Amino acid sequence: MIARWVSLKRSISTMPHLCERIKQTDDEIVQMFHSSGPKYEEMQNLSMNKKLSRKDPSVRILDERFIRILKIFKWGPDAEKALEVLKLRVDHRLVREVLKIDVEINVKIHFFKWAGKRRNFEHDSTTYLSLIRCLDEAGLVGELWKTIQEMVRSLCVIRPFELSEIVKILGRAKMVNKALSVFYRIKGRKCKPTSSTYNSMILMLMQEGHCEKVHELYNEMCNEGDCFPDTVTYSALITTFGKLGRTDIAIRLFDEMKENCLQPTARIYTNLLAIYFKLDMVEKAWSLVQEMKGRGCAPTVFTYTELIKGLGKTGRIEDAYGIFRSMLEEGCNPDVVLINNLLNILGKAGRLEDALRLFGEMESFKCMPNVVTYNTVIKSLFDYKAPASEASSLFEKMKANGVAPSSYTYSILIDGFCKTNRVEKALMLLEEMDEKGFPPCPAAYCSLINSLGKAKRVEAANELFQELKENCGHSSARVYAVMIKHFGKCGRLSEAVDLFNEMKKLGCNPDVYAYNALMSGMVRAGMIDEAHSLHRTMVETGCIPDISSHNIILNGLARTGTPMRAMEMLTKMKNSRTKPDAVSYNTVLGCLSRAGMFDEAAKLMREMNAKGFGYDQITYSSIFEAVGNVDEDRNSTTL
Repeated sequence: MIARWVSLKRSISTMPHLCERIKQTDDEIVQMFHSSGPKYEEMQNLSMNKKLSRKDPSVRILDERFIRILKIFKWGPDAEKALEVLKLRVDHRLVREVLKIDVEINVKIHFFKWAGKRRNFEHDSTTYLSLIRCLDEAGLVGELWKTIQEMVRSLCVIRPFELSEIVKILGRAKMVNKALSVFYRIKGRKCKPTSSTYNSMILMLMQEGHCEKVHELYNEMCNEGDCFPDTVTYSALITTFGKLGRTDIAIRLFDEMKENCLQPTARIYTNLLAIYFKLDMVEKAWSLVQEMKGRGCAPTVFTYTELIKGLGKTGRIEDAYGIFRSMLEEGCNPDVVLINNLLNILGKAGRLEDALRLFGEMESFKCMPNVVTYNTVIKSLFDYKAPASEASSLFEKMKANGVAPSSYTYSILIDGFCKTNRVEKALMLLEEMDEKGFPPCPAAYCSLINSLGKAKRVEAANELFQELKENCGHSSARVYAVMIKHFGKCGRLSEAVDLFNEMKKLGCNPDVYAYNALMSGMVRAGMIDEAHSLHRTMVETGCIPDISSHNIILNGLARTGTPMRAMEMLTKMKNSRTKPDAVSYNTVLGCLSRAGMFDEAAKLMREMNAKGFGYDQITYSSIFEAVGNVDEDRNSTTL
């Protein structure tokens, strides 16, 4: 044994004086541990003393010396010899302590396997779990699963809290089915799961989206007889059923929880609050917050976020803003998510001044704006016609503060500048976006193509369209629709038709906007029957026409001077889901006036008045022109 051990050669360092052959005998190994600290005989006596405290300094010195062996020689004959010299008996405590040492994971694995082969020693649940934790930390998923399987096969006693930990570890490793398998195998060995064990399983299933299995496990838990759901269980279940849309079950579980004399946590109240707002049960949500406070459960920032978000969605802007101010008075500090939600609500409601004031107050709340914050405020500035320079200034401030713009930031800015007729600025931003390595954004391209088309720069718009296809490999139905619309408007109908057919060929199904764009181009070109045929095709392919689709066809009929067909279509619209709007009535009214059908026109005008629709300028012009033509005819007849 000594000869074999002495013959081993290891290079333990790149330093020259350490790269030479290290010759060690049994006595030299012993001497290594004599270099500092108590004598060997004292160490032997200490290691034999069963009553020795684990906190004894001499034990720590011994451990440090053994660690040196493991770090220098890894696991192998040298480390085994050290165990013999130190007379360390291999037991569960030793294995656990060695697995805590900061050495390579492979050393731990080899030591664990070696220990398992020692006479009169078998690993138990504590040693298995010690290695499993190490493997989990090292991310060795394959070895982790092998060790768990070995643990289950070993028939060692596994306690409920240990089963909980195994489930959590497998959950983190995304091994849900394996966790279920282990759970039922260990449960079958008379390891009675506790509420905590079931909670670990339920939480794992919930986090990994196996929501249906959660209900099954909950029923199983209740059937145990002496294993009852606790607040953790109910919290997971209410969240899960809320996500599944089974709000009735979630509410029933909340009531059941209170009947079982369990105090709901702030998280449970918050989840239920979101459910009530989802069901549009605003008053119920209000009363829930009052109940929460009445039970001494203080609302958290997450609770206030749900409350403000829910009130904003139901249009109760003042209440949402009031809740925010009350929250501050109560000493609950907002976070950036809450602020972003409130900024979005205020922005959409047109309360730009309040939104800008809130944005300015963020620093006093020690709440730093993020990219979502800036995006929300910049969009509000454009939506409510603030000077474009303000949006530009905020964008520069965003970059100066170290907040990196997102693809959506550029999309908002490009769209905003296009709507304010600053197309060149928008094009510069598109170039900057490209330089920063963002993928092509169809929304940004769509805004630019539309603006260029409106400015009658159709060739430039088409160049951008082709660029998007080249860079992206495809384009969205909306971008196709915009390009088709502008080809149709400038009389390039054949190119519009080609694009429409191209998108179908590429598997990009035309949406209602694409159909409307092509039908509008056909009507402009006087191809009314073709437009009408496309309208029918649209319905047959499952694309539901909107009011614009019907108005395009009505406009075509009016252009060709066929008032009876226009009236017939208007009647069909009245009896369909898509009811006529002011544009529909004005289109038909103009058609009737130009055809001299004044009785029918008068009747339609009365109907329009009854429905609250006014007459537009085009209709007035048509009526005056028609009346003028009639007077001229009468005069010529009199003469």
